[in-house]
Amino acid sequence: MTSDTIRVLIADDQQMVRQGFTVLLNAHPGIDVVGQAVDGLDAVAQVAELSPDVVLMDIRMPELGGIEATRRITGSAPDIKVLVLTTFDLDEYVYEALRAGASGFLLKDASADQLAEAVRIVAAGDALLAPGITRKLIAEFSRLNGTPSAPLKKRVGDLTERETEVLSLIARGLSNAEIAGHLVIAEQTVKTHVGRILVKLGLRDRTQAAVFAYESSLVKPAGR
Repeated sequence: MTSDTIRVLIADDQQMVRQGFTVLLNAHPGIDVVGQAVDGLDAVAQVAELSPDVVLMDIRMPELGGIEATRRITGSAPDIKVLVLTTFDLDEYVYEALRAGASGFLLKDASADQLAEAVRIVAAGDALLAPGITRKLIAEFSRLNGTPSAPLKKRVGDLTERETEVLSLIARGLSNAEIAGHLVIAEQTVKTHVGRILVKLGLRDRTQAAVFAYESSLVKPAGR
């Protein structure tokens, strides 16, 4: 295992799911499953012991559910990425998981290649996971969220005009390369803007930035 290997912890109360995902992920170069947790409490404990790069987190588990486990993990170890596993593409609990600090979500019926690519994307922190579904989810989430608070609006005001543009495009699921093409600027410049946005808004990654953009009404969901 090299320093570039992505270390993964799988948290799911179903043994067949844990074992299946372990086999699928270990078959991909550069990914190593370092542990399996049977519930949320076990996941929190193993994260503290193993320090994985990515946690595959089921939402519905005994003892401690995936949402609270995600909140505890991202609260104590913000560098660890959580990828939520769900059966439904618009599971209501996924909204809460994103707010708890999850970096993205993945359907349990995803292919082996999709699973591995999702782990790599979340580990890199440089793109929204499954942009089409994630945009739909975030947009629906924002509809349930009501009027944005004054503090959220004020934080948007701390951004420059260009940073605001970049944040809007992040929320629409564009990658750095796509944003660069849209704004006719260098991709490295986009990366710099993204970094400054995250620092100014106190956010962990692009997924949280997208959620913030909708919560603050900087970006309006389709149909509003």
